[in-house]
Amino acid sequence: MKKLLLTALCAVFAIAASAQNEGYKFTDTKVVKVTPVGDQASSGTCWSFSGISFIESEILRKGGPEVNLSEMYVVRHAYEARAERFVRMHGHANCSAGGAFCDVMNVLRENGIAPEEVYAGKNYGTDSHKHAELDAVVKAYVGAIAKAPMKTLSTAWKAGLAGIFDAYLGEEPETFTVDGKEYTPKTYFESFGINPDDYISITSYTHHPFYTQFAIEVPDNTAWGLSYNLPIDEFMAVIDNALNKGYSVLWGSDVSDPGFAWRKGFAVIPEADTESMEGTELSRWVALTPAEKQRELYKLDKPGKEKTITQEMRQETFDNFETTDDHGMHIVGLATDQNGTEYYKVKNSWGIGDHIYGGYFYASKPFVALRTLNYVIHKDALPKDIKKKLGLK
Repeated sequence: MKKLLLTALCAVFAIAASAQNEGYKFTDTKVVKVTPVGDQASSGTCWSFSGISFIESEILRKGGPEVNLSEMYVVRHAYEARAERFVRMHGHANCSAGGAFCDVMNVLRENGIAPEEVYAGKNYGTDSHKHAELDAVVKAYVGAIAKAPMKTLSTAWKAGLAGIFDAYLGEEPETFTVDGKEYTPKTYFESFGINPDDYISITSYTHHPFYTQFAIEVPDNTAWGLSYNLPIDEFMAVIDNALNKGYSVLWGSDVSDPGFAWRKGFAVIPEADTESMEGTELSRWVALTPAEKQRELYKLDKPGKEKTITQEMRQETFDNFETTDDHGMHIVGLATDQNGTEYYKVKNSWGIGDHIYGGYFYASKPFVALRTLNYVIHKDALPKDIKKKLGLK
């Protein structure tokens, strides 16, 4: 009986080991310097978390110290600017927690930054970011201002808005001390030697001419930040060039795709490999219903064939609202799976928890090629020929 039980257990473990061996396995090949993974928790502030993570890595790349900068300092100032635009547009604009990467650069340029320990932005009784009430209050307040039946606005409404942010995120500091030296938010940011104007946004769509700039038409781009438009091959080549030169990439993507398998630690765009299927397997595949094919395709139990992404596919998913301004993340390196296929290593802002890679995941090149809205890099990360085409020095 014991021998039979032992044999059965060995068989179970063998099957489990075999299944594990068939899963995705990644080996990092190049990773830039990074700071710890953050957690946006219950707040729509991925654009700030990823943007600050990117800036922290840029400080490290330039030989500066490891710092923990305040995402909520950026959120506060960007939110206030968004609210003012909403009122100026008589309520015909977006005023929500969502933002764009240009918002981060605008705040750094105009307002500076504070350390996390100085401005944590949690003034509402919880240890994690929970913004549902704040978002509702701001929306109601600016809505009332924008739609109020008066000919002129009072001089009090901006102070009232600031009061809301003071109450929920805390009063912003005028000065603070770091390592025995006193700073203002502006002088603190200036101490890192980062110039926001050195960073550019890149996209790839055909409804605007290539090698020109345009404001991507999505609701969260309320500041109408401009992006350079590149053909898809150059669009992807820039990412690889940046990472290979030691630069990271601030990445805006849509993560609603069923191939975004966050819990499993990767994101892919799978395609049925009918060419390599044997006769009986191909016959079985052809006989499946569309729903069964979808389930089979997205089992994602091991690396397989992925779609070849074209410029037309990118444009179609954007035009059909399948690729939206969904989530901001930070591409920090390159990796390969067990088949030698290359992926991007991505730092997310959903905390560490019990995640398989401690808050990181791996995005395939087809996923990035299809689902990227835009990305931000230092202009020196551009290949020389592309930099010339864009008229940058």
